[in-house]
Amino acid sequence: MSAAPSNVSPSWAVELVGIDKRFGPVHANRNVTLRFAPASIHGLVGENGAGKSTLMSILYGFYEADEGTILVRGQPVDIRTPQDAIRLGIGMVHQHFMLVETFTVLENLLLGHEGGPVLGPAMARARAEVQALEDQFGLEVPLDAIVSDLPVGVQQRVEILKALYRGAEVLILDEPTAVLSPPEVEQLFRILERLRQQGRSVLLITHKLKEIMAVTDRVSVLRRGEVVAEFTTAETDRQALADAMVGRKTSLFVEKAPAVPGDVLLSARQVNVVDGRGVATLKDASLTVRAGEIVGVAGVAGNGQSELLEVLSGMRRFESGTVTLKGEEIGPHTAYDAAGARRRGLAHVPEDRLKLAVIKEFPAHESAILGYHEDKDLSRGLRLDWKRVALKTISLMERFDVRPLNPNLRTSLFSGGNQQKLVMAREMDREPDILLVGQPTRGVDIGAIAFIHRQLVSLRDRGKAILLVSAELDEILALSDRVLVMCDGEIVGELPAAEATESRIGTMMAGIKEAPAAERVAP
Repeated sequence: MSAAPSNVSPSWAVELVGIDKRFGPVHANRNVTLRFAPASIHGLVGENGAGKSTLMSILYGFYEADEGTILVRGQPVDIRTPQDAIRLGIGMVHQHFMLVETFTVLENLLLGHEGGPVLGPAMARARAEVQALEDQFGLEVPLDAIVSDLPVGVQQRVEILKALYRGAEVLILDEPTAVLSPPEVEQLFRILERLRQQGRSVLLITHKLKEIMAVTDRVSVLRRGEVVAEFTTAETDRQALADAMVGRKTSLFVEKAPAVPGDVLLSARQVNVVDGRGVATLKDASLTVRAGEIVGVAGVAGNGQSELLEVLSGMRRFESGTVTLKGEEIGPHTAYDAAGARRRGLAHVPEDRLKLAVIKEFPAHESAILGYHEDKDLSRGLRLDWKRVALKTISLMERFDVRPLNPNLRTSLFSGGNQQKLVMAREMDREPDILLVGQPTRGVDIGAIAFIHRQLVSLRDRGKAILLVSAELDEILALSDRVLVMCDGEIVGELPAAEATESRIGTMMAGIKEAPAAERVAP
C-alpha cells in the first residue's frame, strides 16, 4: 500500500484512504475513502456488487488492496490476514456464521486462542472473561450449550462475543439482521447501542434502509465500487439513500392493481407435521391460494412457515391432512416429491438459497438448471447440451440483471443478491401455475428488491397463484392480497390486505387471536 496521507487524524477509529482493488477486468473498489469515528455506528449501503464486501474483506485481511492506505487510530497499518486485523482490534461478524456447530459456545469462543496444550485453565479463564463481557454488553448466551441447538439470534450473539473476546474495538457486521426475527432484531439493536455507549465502533452493512435510519449515526453509499455519497443519518431519509444507491429516482412502493382472484389452484386442509424429535411443528394447517393472487404468510421465524413450504413443495412428508394441487388431492401416503411438484406446475424458491437452492461450488450455469436438468430443451439425446445450458443461463441472467454476466463463474463468487436473482429467474422462467416463495429478498439490495417485487406482481397479474413467506412485514404488507399469520405451528389468523396492519399482524404473531369481526367493538 502507499504511504499514509498527510491529512489523517487520530480522532478516527479507522480510515480507508484511496482503496483500489481489481479482480482481472472487474474494478471492485475505485479510490474508496471511508472514515468512521469511535463510539459510533456507521452504515454502509449499496447495491449487490457495489464493492461493499470487497472493501470489508480488505479491512479484515481477506484481500489486499492494490492501492491505498488503512489507518487505525491515526496510524498506518498493514493488514494481510484476519489475524492482523484481530491484533489491531478489528472484528467481523459474517452473514453466514463461522461457528463449529458441534462445539459448545465456550469451545467456539476459545477456538484458536487456547494458549497452550492444557485446556482446563484456559477454559476457566475464558469463562470468567466472557461472563464479564456478557455483563458489560448485555450479551447473555448459554456457554455450555451446543451451538447447533441455539436459535439463530443467539448464535449471532455468540459471534459478537467471540469478536469482543478477541479484543475488538471496531466491529464489522455484514447483513446482521438477514436471518433474524423482529424481536431478535430489536435485541441486536440494543446490543449495538450498548457497544456504542461503551466506546466501540460498529460498521453496519445492510440493505434494510429502515434499519439504517433507526440505528446509525452516519451512512456511506457505494455504487459501482465508488463512494458516491455520505450522510448524517438524522439529516437524510430512506428515499435519498435509495436514490443514491441506484443512481436514479427509485420507488420504495410496490405498484399493483387490485387482485382478480380466480380458481383455487392450491389448498391444504388440516395438515399436521411432526419432526424427528416427536414435536408437532405444523398443526391442522388449512389454507387456499387462488389464481391471480398473492397470499402472504407472516410469523416469527420457526413457527411453522418452513414446514408449510416444505410440505406444499413435496420436500417433506406430513402425518395427516390433505394437500390439493390443481384439483389433484395428495395425502400423507401419496407419491409426491419436489420433482412431482414441478411436473404438476408448481415452482419453489426456498428460504435458504445456499442450503436448498444452489450449490456454491457449481458454476452459475449448473445452479441455473438445478431441478430442471432433465428438460428436453437443455438436452441432446440422453446428455445435457452444455452450449444450450450456457445460452439459457445467459438469457436468465439478462432478464433478471444478474451480475456479473458470466455463466461460467462459480456460484459462490456471486453476491447473495445476485444468487437470489438467479434462483428467482430459474423458478419463474417456466411460467409455473403456482409459485411458493420463501424470503424472496433476503440479503438483496434496494434495486433488486424492487425488481423482484415487480416480477412477482407481474406473475400474479398473469393469473398465477403465489404463496409468499417473508420475515419482512413491510414486504408482506406491500405484496399480499391476503395475509395469513402463523404462531407455534398454527395459522392463527387471516386478514385481507385492506385490513392488514403491522399492529394487527404483530399481535397475532405473538399468539393472540383476534375476536371474530362481529364481536370486535369499534374504538
